Amino acid sequence: MFDMESVITTLAPELLLAAAGLIGVLAGAIIGDRFNAISFKLGAVVLFAAAILSGFYWEGGRAFDGLVETSAFVNLAKIVSFVAAGLALLMAESFLERHQTQRYEYSLLVIFAALGMGTILSSADLMTLYLGIEMLSLSSYVLASFHRDSPRSAEAGLKYFVLGALASGMLLYGISLVYGFSGGTSYEALASADPTIGFMFGMVLMIVGLAFKVSAAPMHVWTPDVYEGSPSPVVAFFATAPKMASMVVFVVIMLKAFSSGLDTINLPLVVGLNWQLIIAIVAAASMLVGAFGALIQDNIKRLLGYSSVANMGYALVALSAAAYLPEAVDPSLFADTGSFEAAKAASVAAAQAVTTTGASAIMIFMTAYVIASLGLFGGVLSMRRDGGMVENKHELAGLVRHKPALAIALTVLLVSVSGFPLAFGFIGKLSVIEAAAMSGLLPLIIILIISSVIAMYYYLYIVKIMWFDEPAEVFEPVGGMVTFVVYLTAIASIALFIFVAPFSELAADAAASLLS
Repeated sequence: MFDMESVITTLAPELLLAAAGLIGVLAGAIIGDRFNAISFKLGAVVLFAAAILSGFYWEGGRAFDGLVETSAFVNLAKIVSFVAAGLALLMAESFLERHQTQRYEYSLLVIFAALGMGTILSSADLMTLYLGIEMLSLSSYVLASFHRDSPRSAEAGLKYFVLGALASGMLLYGISLVYGFSGGTSYEALASADPTIGFMFGMVLMIVGLAFKVSAAPMHVWTPDVYEGSPSPVVAFFATAPKMASMVVFVVIMLKAFSSGLDTINLPLVVGLNWQLIIAIVAAASMLVGAFGALIQDNIKRLLGYSSVANMGYALVALSAAAYLPEAVDPSLFADTGSFEAAKAASVAAAQAVTTTGASAIMIFMTAYVIASLGLFGGVLSMRRDGGMVENKHELAGLVRHKPALAIALTVLLVSVSGFPLAFGFIGKLSVIEAAAMSGLLPLIIILIISSVIAMYYYLYIVKIMWFDEPAEVFEPVGGMVTFVVYLTAIASIALFIFVAPFSELAADAAASLLS
């Protein structure tokens, strides 16, 4: 039976985004170019309103016979994603105006991409998941090549499209195998399926497809090229909102669709064991490839692209730690059934605590990463000289002499994303390490620390360039919204570092709702 109340409770932000997108298409067709300038502000307002609706319906709901389902964990991710998308859209306006590409289609594409993000976050079925992924992907391909007069932008869009189509095909093939061996497409059906070889093969293909979406190695090859070639405000969007949404969807799928169960006789049947090692290998590869890849980059957008790969590896460490691994309980060690059941329940409860810690760590880390990345790409948008953008990190030389406030803000953001203990990013990495330690993933902790030390070199090297090198030519003035976002994100990084307890509690409660 169609229940409008449950639909609104579950999908209110997506309904708003869909309505706004369709109305925007109609308005653009009727008004034409007069809609260009106002569309960016209206689009940002819609995205912020979608974030507010996600908070208003915090507890979430379930609709369309289980095709969509939301929780506090999902809604927190929606809030961060929609706010990041709105700020990225506001930063884009002045850039596109200077390049004579300020078109209302840009804001509509961002809105439809946000609708795709909301759809995948709300999905409780593989069909809904794929629908949302394609909506997000198709919008992203066009955004990457939006600067159509630029060969670099066209190349970035083509590379993204070709590799994205390959990843989508692998994801869809994995979905078909999982469906064939489980008999259903809902996450609940997958969670109760027998882990046969065919089922596991489908799961691996799905992991490959999802790894592409979050830029995890070895499916990361598109990231540096697309980051370098796409317009800078587009990259600011790619590096923040879709990353947050895709990583949280990755977590939801692995913990709900491919979770573990208990057999009814004696020992736990742990499906988590079948994917924990895969995720751990992907995490380790991402951390090392990202850290070493960024070392040799002079182009700051490519550097941040490889940095994104490494940071997704850090988040996947927490996902690997969140694998549901209750210890086996042997019934022969207990005198009666009641004692055995109590011991088994205690084992499951302990594993759930680890899972909650891992999911909470991902939320904290990804929020810190999104805040820092949004501000850093605001800094990239500030690098304008002689009528064009400059992207070499050495162009930031002596920035503190000309724009001290901007240099201080970028320093805070670089310190945060490096994980140095002066900003919110440190709390994010500390949460990941705590989750990994609880799961006994010592090798991943060692790799995380090594890659973080390497990353700290190229982050602090940029700080050294800004503070101690001889000043380069002064940058041209940029839009006030770009500077505002840089300052806002720097303040947020410091504020959340100081007042981390409330947000940590919020993330922990949200993570607990994922398992309830």
